[in-house]
Amino acid sequence: MHGVNTVGIDDIAAYIPNLYLPIEDLASARDLEYAKLNKGLGLTAMSVPDAHEDVATMAANAVLELLQRNALQPEQIGRVYMGTESALDGSKPMATYVQDMLNQYFEPTHGEGAFLNCDVVDMTFACIGAVDALQNTLDWVKGGDDRIGIVVGSDVARYELNSGGEYTQGAGAVAVLVRQQPRLLAFEDAWGVASRPVHDFFKPVRRFSKKQIIEEVLQLAGVTGVDAEALLAKLETGAPNSILHHNDAHVDIHRDTPVFDGPYSNDCYQQRIGEAMRHYAEQENLPEKEPVTDDWHRMVFHLPYAYQARRMFSEIFREESLKRGDWERTAALIDQPWPEAADFESDAAYQKAVGKYLRAVTKTDRYRKFVAEKIEKGERASSLVGNLYTSSLFLSLMSTLEADLEEAQDLTGKKIGFFAYGSGSKSKVFAATVGSNWKAVAEQFGLNRKLAERRALDYATYEMLHRGQQATSVEPPEGTFYLKAVNREPGVQEGARAYSWQPYVKVPATATQA
Repeated sequence: MHGVNTVGIDDIAAYIPNLYLPIEDLASARDLEYAKLNKGLGLTAMSVPDAHEDVATMAANAVLELLQRNALQPEQIGRVYMGTESALDGSKPMATYVQDMLNQYFEPTHGEGAFLNCDVVDMTFACIGAVDALQNTLDWVKGGDDRIGIVVGSDVARYELNSGGEYTQGAGAVAVLVRQQPRLLAFEDAWGVASRPVHDFFKPVRRFSKKQIIEEVLQLAGVTGVDAEALLAKLETGAPNSILHHNDAHVDIHRDTPVFDGPYSNDCYQQRIGEAMRHYAEQENLPEKEPVTDDWHRMVFHLPYAYQARRMFSEIFREESLKRGDWERTAALIDQPWPEAADFESDAAYQKAVGKYLRAVTKTDRYRKFVAEKIEKGERASSLVGNLYTSSLFLSLMSTLEADLEEAQDLTGKKIGFFAYGSGSKSKVFAATVGSNWKAVAEQFGLNRKLAERRALDYATYEMLHRGQQATSVEPPEGTFYLKAVNREPGVQEGARAYSWQPYVKVPATATQA
């Protein structure tokens, strides 16, 4: 871990909103079977951002914890690269708002513009954006002396109410400290990559004509006999602040809820991680028949829901077992043969049979033992938080390390394999070696404590927050960065977001305390 060229993760900090909705309550409200969500997908709770929280505040809080815990000064940080797919501006990166909050916090001790020479940027590729930022930052840190970078993933995974993705929602941020001679993880040079341009999950700009909007409003109001075209003509002399008062014939709307095809996205996930792993093996010059994962003590995945990895990994498990030469031991536990394409009239029928077989693989004792040993510990936090998009993989890493620490497992010198995925779609597979000081670092995570101290929401309040109808915070901000205001006035500052730091409120001493 302490060679001249080692570079990797020195520490990690997570910020998870203090509010959560129990999945059992959501299941009740949606008339869903809770056991299918809990036992089938591993879902227990979803984190929900309060009215004063967004991707920038969560990221800033995570970065601040990382700086304070490691006694780092602003001038030591060369970059804060942010992975997010929840940006609130089409041009100005959310990382600049993070920089603004950090400048405010450190101004009393370091003067104005404490992070002036810190490079900030957003990187976007669905859920893999923060991993892209990590790979980029690892190379940057390696390229110079005393370079320190921070990678932060921050997202709100938000779906339409009563949609097929609603129960996988989550919110939070994870900040990663990258430096040479890291205490926690040192990364290898080999990175497997697989990328294909698909539409499994995306957030398009939706377009509506002005005439369509007016006609829909008139219809909802029960108004007849009004010419929408005539109303449009009046816009030239109408209120300049109107949402329709501009030169375009259409209104373009970007929503943070996605267009997605769940089964197709699962297929893309499964295919990309397999392709990326094979590319990783090529980068490592591994013999074609040599298993890749045998010396990976733990495996960490992007988890859009807690049990995604265990449900998707069965095909790679079989491929690795075939290379190892022990597949017959598992095949003997399955009461059906591996499907052969020649036996089916169509590719669709063949793929369906393969899927059925692979589901049978996941139910064998051998596969369940594999999951328990290498995957399960990374699922625990995801089960209680939900999907964090760009932070999901890093939350899984924290969950794994904290679980091994609590169970007195020594990971020193062990390898951890990573399977990152982003819809659209791309996967990266890579590995890192655990450092000798990992326990001292993991002891400071406090992840389980943070999750245990959260407050449960009732369903009605959750829906108000989801709809953006909750005007005030459920829990007023304290000891945190918060969204102070969004400028709604037309002009050169329209839409600008203002943030601030709210210290802890000091409780006056009582006569007994004095």
